[in-house]
This record gives sequence, structure tokens and C-alpha cells, in this order.
Amino acid sequence: MKKALLALADGTVFEGQALGHEGETMGEVVFNTAMTGYQEILTDPSYKGQIVTMTCPHIGNYGVTKQDTESRRIWAEGFIVKESSRRPSNWRAEQSLAEYLKDSQVVGIQGIDTRELTQHLRETGSQQGIISHVDLDHRRATEKARTAPSIVGRDLAAEVTCGTRYEWTEGSGSWTPVTDGHQLNKPARRFKVVVYDFGVKHNILRRLVDVGCAVTVVPASTSAKAVEALKPDGIVLSNGPGDPEGVPYAIEAAKTLIGTRPILGICLGHQILGLAFGLKTYKLKFGHHGANHPVMDLRSRKVEITSQNHNFAVRPPAGVTVGAATQPVIATPLGRVSVSHLSLNDDSVEGMVCLDQPVLSVQYHPEASPGPHDSAYLFEQFVGMMEKSHV
Repeated sequence: MKKALLALADGTVFEGQALGHEGETMGEVVFNTAMTGYQEILTDPSYKGQIVTMTCPHIGNYGVTKQDTESRRIWAEGFIVKESSRRPSNWRAEQSLAEYLKDSQVVGIQGIDTRELTQHLRETGSQQGIISHVDLDHRRATEKARTAPSIVGRDLAAEVTCGTRYEWTEGSGSWTPVTDGHQLNKPARRFKVVVYDFGVKHNILRRLVDVGCAVTVVPASTSAKAVEALKPDGIVLSNGPGDPEGVPYAIEAAKTLIGTRPILGICLGHQILGLAFGLKTYKLKFGHHGANHPVMDLRSRKVEITSQNHNFAVRPPAGVTVGAATQPVIATPLGRVSVSHLSLNDDSVEGMVCLDQPVLSVQYHPEASPGPHDSAYLFEQFVGMMEKSHV
């Protein structure tokens, strides 16, 4: 097999075998702890600017099928695995992972110790890196990694968003999640919902259709005035890649729209709402990426296992303590904000509810693709907010 290397900005180098498209790629190296869902991960626009390491040692067992994509293409800058399955076993598979990466012109590497790499990233933090099949000189590769552009401050949402407005009508079908022993129920009324596409995953759109919403998706730069002209019953601020401070136009739109109609923010959308309310965001040491992160709903005290993919988080104001024993309320110019969800791994803010306006946001992915369906109820809560606004 052709040789390849992974070089990190701190000078750490791993040698392995080439995977996927022959070439060279750069990005921020992160690790994902999900055991399955590699195709959904690769096509999640939130990974734009990043090279993804899978911690599960054997990836590609069930191949690739176009039905499992979360967007129109692969957005991850590169892919790192311990071993890529050469012979997938799945009746739905259309091609192998290696073929999929090659056809999509995505550069990858296999045959390295992903456990050692993950431990290194946990200790030193996520950092810029390079995968190369064409230049195996350690010094040159390390220098390229050091000069690779950071995701901090970059407007990556503009690179992954849709070009024009469109309608979405597809639901989950037989994959509709079950909550509290029953499938999600569609309300009698079909609410019109506008979704800001900062890098939206298809499964968010499917879940909205599942709960009875008529979905219109708009580009990230759409003004608040243009959204209001569509007369929606509710607004969703989607997930997306990178630094929330890199999309100031989205923050301004959110400020204008808060209080006009119910809003649900997911992942980047949650961070944008935090900034709109006047809070701050910060970059996590190595981010949250995986399908097994425990989160407590401070309102019900229930613990959910969640799917997550983010490098930034909302920071509570100085003097405000966030923990499992508290549910702090923060006064902001646009209303009182309560921390509703908490990460049980690091006590970071995983959700917010505005007590004075119909606004709900979560840092994780309630559509969970890949991942568990513990948080699917949040889409019903969003529908409940729209129902109340029509009383």
C-alpha cells in the first residue's frame, strides 16, 4: 500500500498508509468517539475545516449508501482511521468507504495508532494538521501544518450554506424515532418553519417534517426582514461549522428575530443565540465530537445520551455558576435566559431557554444522526412553543 503521513503543528508525525484520494489536505485535527455513522459524520457540514479521526479501530464495515448522507457532499477536509474495511458487509451498501473517499476526492490515512493520536489531542488540544500522500518529508509537512489557516474567526457557514431558498418535504419514514414508547405524533396543524442553513443536516429537516412542519430552508446570509416576509410560525437556526463569531450577520438577524416568533437553535444556532443575547463564546480544548455524550436536562433532571459535534461553547457570565445542582438564570438585554441543559463530562452549557421570549436552544444534535434518539422530544417542544404562540 502507498505510504502516507499525518503531521501536526506541534511536530508530532504519524506514518501510515494512503486512504481515498491521492493528494494532500490540511485542517484542524479532531477525534470522534462514535462507533458507527462514519458516512453521516463525513457529510455533516459542521466538519468543514476539520480532519476527523475515528476512535473506533475498524471503520467501513457496512460500506456506504447515498441514502445515509447528511448533505450534498463530504465536507470533512480529511479522514483518519486505524483500519478501513476492505470488504463491507451490508445489503444496503453501494460501495466501500475507500471507494467513496476516492470518488469524493477526500484524502485519508489509515494504519496509524488512533488511540495514541486521540490521547495526544486530549492532552495538547485540537490543532492544525496535514495528511499527505505526496510529500513524506516530516519537516516540510510539519511546517505546512503550522501555517494552515485556523477555524477561529472564519466564516465557514458561507462555504457550506445553500445558494438559494428551497422547500424540504421528506420525513424520516420508517426511521421516525420513538420517544416515551411511541412514535412522534404529527400535530393537526402544519406549522410553517424557516430554517437558516448554516450547514444544516438533512436529518434536522426530516425531524421537522416528522412533527408536522412545512419547511423552507434559506441561505445563511438571509436578512431578518426577508425571513419575516415569509410569515413563518417558527424559525430554526441550524448547526454549522466553525466559530460563531465568524458569522456576525447571523447574530444580528437573530437579535432582530428574537421575540417575533418561536426560535429553536441547534449547535452553531445555539451559539449564535447566545451571542445575540449578549453572552460570550469560547473555544473548547478538543471539542465534543461523538454519539455518546451525557447531558442533563436541568428542568426534568433526566440524563440524555447525545450526539455532538462542536468546537465552541457558550460561556456563562462571570459570577454565574453552572452545575448539576443549579439552574442559573441570566439577565440579558433581550430577556432572562436560563441554562436548561448541562454537559456531565465538563459542565459546559448544553442548552438554554429564554423565560421571557419563546426561544429554546441546545448545543448537541437532537436529530442524532448518528446517535441515540433520547433528545428527539425537543422537536415536539418546539412545536409546542408554536402552538402557544397561536393561542
